[in-house]
Amino acid sequence: MVLATISFFALALFGLGALSVATDTDIIAVPGLGQAPGAIGMAVAVAVFAFTLWSALRRDRPSYGATVTIALLTALAHLVIVWLGVLLGAGFVIATSVAGDLVRGGASAVLLLAGLVASWGGIALRRTRASHPRWPWERDEDE
Repeated sequence: MVLATISFFALALFGLGALSVATDTDIIAVPGLGQAPGAIGMAVAVAVFAFTLWSALRRDRPSYGATVTIALLTALAHLVIVWLGVLLGAGFVIATSVAGDLVRGGASAVLLLAGLVASWGGIALRRTRASHPRWPWERDEDE
């Protein structure tokens, strides 16, 4: 679960950075707003991703179908928290405009895709019952 959560965060940051470079625009382009809504939104998205993945991994054989739910909840949580953060700082119209720009500009799609890929990896590790690698001298002599 930890590896998948770190993977989600890394993929999301890379994807958002690549999107920003490719489109030559800021992800949230509101003068004077600051970075707090985006940073808090990303922190909540990571927390929602980790919690929903944890709840899916509690089963003995989790379904890959859970990846869709995990990714949707993660992207939606990010969008809602950013909207609330901008609402508190700049008002309803600007908050709604920023949320619309996140969806239209592709930032929400990047988070959705990162959530799909990272949660699939986490579920795949659980289903294959992968264990930590061990050095040859760490193995039991009975093996």
